[in-house]
Amino acid sequence: MLLASRVPARAGAVALDVGCGRGELARHLAATGYRVDAVDYSPAAIAAAQEETPAHGDSDGVADGVVTYVHLDIERDPLAALPQPAYDLITFRLSYAFVQDRTRVLHRLRERLRPGGALCVITPVAGAVPPGKRGIALDEEEIALLSAGWDTAERHDAEGLALLVLRGPLRTPVTYGNRGKPAPHALTGAGAVVTDETGRVLLGRSVHGLCELPGGKNAGGESFVRAAVRELEEETGLRAEAADARLVAMVMDEIHGMPRVTAAVRITAYTGAPVVREPELVRRWEWHEVADLPALAGGLFVPSAHVLETVWPGSLPGLPPVHRYHVVEAAPS
Repeated sequence: MLLASRVPARAGAVALDVGCGRGELARHLAATGYRVDAVDYSPAAIAAAQEETPAHGDSDGVADGVVTYVHLDIERDPLAALPQPAYDLITFRLSYAFVQDRTRVLHRLRERLRPGGALCVITPVAGAVPPGKRGIALDEEEIALLSAGWDTAERHDAEGLALLVLRGPLRTPVTYGNRGKPAPHALTGAGAVVTDETGRVLLGRSVHGLCELPGGKNAGGESFVRAAVRELEEETGLRAEAADARLVAMVMDEIHGMPRVTAAVRITAYTGAPVVREPELVRRWEWHEVADLPALAGGLFVPSAHVLETVWPGSLPGLPPVHRYHVVEAAPS
């Protein structure tokens, strides 16, 4: 297997297989010398994998106890539940495309790689699957984003699958970008800052490759607060009341010589779960740790960056110039 040749097991090496399913890759890694922790969000998958893993002394050489199966949702459960604090190899086999909060999960798993370790993703490529199956695959933009922020990123392709071998995580500074010259009537708008119960902030990965807050321009006669609440529901499906939204500040920068005004709106209560409702604008919504923002791969939309810096002062270094006018104290994070 190509994976075993690129990341051979050293003495005492430990691997983490994320989204292990029925345990095929976990058992293969164990047979090549790794001690393996295999996790999956599905209790049925874990039960099947345990049943199919041979006991000590079986003919394929996988010893009882070399693979430890754990029922764990890599996105929602604390990683403290993992059996080991650090790993020499972390793998995603046909599972990475199903991770919603990819940026945050990747940051947390990078922190658990031992020096010299590798994170490997085996994934279908969008160009090699039928249009109706694109949800199980990564396109070239997603593959490039996944490969960013590593000292080395190897790619091997075979029969519609890509094997990515990523080593040496780097903390590169976030960049800031815009989306082209806006129409004059679109130069006022609102950015909605929404956090989950753990304090993670919601950002969308736009079709332009930048991360941005929910929000957009306000209609004629519409307040910034009501615009933020409306745009939040239109873009993400999350529903909030205007009473639960607070205008924190107005920020003004310039683009193509024109002044641009963005209202920073903090929304403190909502119902629902984020979904992509405007796929022509946003590829997916993710919850991000605020501490990860300074190293966000792909960059931040400038007005969103200014709004985030308003709510969490000092979180984003090197921002473009802006005038900031505070209206009320930011709500507790």
